[in-house]
Amino acid sequence: MSRPHLIPGPDHPITVEPHDGRVTVRLGDTIVADTTAALALRESSYPVAYYVPLTDVDQNLLRPSDTTTYCPYKGEASYYSVAVGDQAVDDVLWYYPEPYDAVGTIAGHAAFYPSKVQISD
Repeated sequence: MSRPHLIPGPDHPITVEPHDGRVTVRLGDTIVADTTAALALRESSYPVAYYVPLTDVDQNLLRPSDTTTYCPYKGEASYYSVAVGDQAVDDVLWYYPEPYDAVGTIAGHAAFYPSKVQISD
């Protein structure tokens, strides 16, 4: 089955720009990610999503997930769950291993669900 590959435009704009500041992601009291190199992805009318370099995410907390999703503007997303002590939260962050060219700068970065972690910017 062929999936649609759409290009951002006036009807569905997407911009990716460096975020001027620090982004910290916490699960409870544990820092999951901390960076001054986040990218701010603004897509259509959605809230801004901060994409954090995967190298600035605590790899010891990540657990691979079998979950994948597809965005016609960005490509195929993969997920990680996060485990802190006895607490595990499924599919906390997503990333695009091979994002489409229009958002290619998010390669090597991951975004977090604000409903599952605390994100401060």
